[in-house]
Amino acid sequence: MSAATLPVPSPEAQAHSAKLVALIAAEIQNHGGWLPFSRYMELALYAPGLGYYTAGARKFGVAGDFITAPELSSLFGRTLARQLVQIMHASSPHILELGAGSGKLALDILSELEVLGALPERYSILEVSADLRQRQQQLIAERLPHLADRVHWLDALPDTISGAVIGNEVLDALPVHLVHWQAATLPSPAGRGSEGEGVHQESGSLDRKSPTPPLPRSEMGQVLLERGISLTESGQLCWRERPITDPALLAAAQRIQVPDDYLSELPLAANGLITSLGQRLQQGALLFIDYGFGAREFYHPQRDRGTLMCHYRHYAHDDALFLPGLQDITAHVDFTAVAEAGVDAGLEFLGYTSQAFFLINCGITDLLNEISPDDVRAYAPLSGQLQKLTSPAEMGELFKVIALGRALEAPLQGFGRGDLSRLL
Repeated sequence: MSAATLPVPSPEAQAHSAKLVALIAAEIQNHGGWLPFSRYMELALYAPGLGYYTAGARKFGVAGDFITAPELSSLFGRTLARQLVQIMHASSPHILELGAGSGKLALDILSELEVLGALPERYSILEVSADLRQRQQQLIAERLPHLADRVHWLDALPDTISGAVIGNEVLDALPVHLVHWQAATLPSPAGRGSEGEGVHQESGSLDRKSPTPPLPRSEMGQVLLERGISLTESGQLCWRERPITDPALLAAAQRIQVPDDYLSELPLAANGLITSLGQRLQQGALLFIDYGFGAREFYHPQRDRGTLMCHYRHYAHDDALFLPGLQDITAHVDFTAVAEAGVDAGLEFLGYTSQAFFLINCGITDLLNEISPDDVRAYAPLSGQLQKLTSPAEMGELFKVIALGRALEAPLQGFGRGDLSRLL
């Protein structure tokens, strides 16, 4: 869908976005006229008071821009709770949730753990958005006041972790770098230009500048460019590319083999989060649920424009420069990179499967069977919700679950059937 066909925001919302654009434009100017997309995405989502997740607009549910699994059904959190019981029993009775959204997942997990007689001693939430943190605190206080003293909010990762760590649709919202694997020989305007010339791109055109050192290249000889954000002469945000200079990004881009003229995301921030968690986890498991693929599918030749996607009032489109601060910006998760980052940090790979298999393995159908089909008013809605959570045509196959851990003896029940590790 084109951004031009999206619903028109209110004048107040447009003014809010204009403030964020001004902030981004100032940062572009302060950094020599160009920002990597990762920094732009960070500002668009998390700039204090202005970013998509830090401002006060509603994001989740029917009234927001998208619906997550916890918002869709309490069956999701209740089923996940059963896996958390096993992890806590084998490690410590503690849970750390990363990016708790509206707080609905924490609410459902705690409610189910109370029924199971397996409440954690401590349920910690790491939330970077002050607005969302306030909503989470309010929800817990209203719905589970007797458990409120078990829930704590963190400003940073603790130095050591033992127990269960969960992240539902967290990795897809972390900033990504955009890399363009260009043909080994770049076209030269009017027959001019050489390999040593700097390359910029604005609105799809190449602009040659003064001579620079040889361009960074992939193992296949392709020129490696990083796509970022600049400003037009009139001060509008625009795309522009330049040769990769960041050593970590260059090393990661050089390892990937894709066709010429291939644009995709590299998740350095997500890899960094997994590394940090791996360094801190003493015993327990990390569970991440998100949409994405293994590397072979993520960098499939036909996926040559990447996976970047934006969500605005339940419409999906690919214009990341559309009204910054008013829309979500996400990228699919490269689960191979997640697994490799965890193993490199000393964690054990514990499993990778689809959301459908994970929920079924953990007993989601048992929860539905607790209600008689004769009770149509109660059974029918839950049955429909289960279908959306597990159907291949809905969330069941696109969403995956990966587990990494340390010092756990028994295999996790959520990965008993439906192993997809061959796809990593």
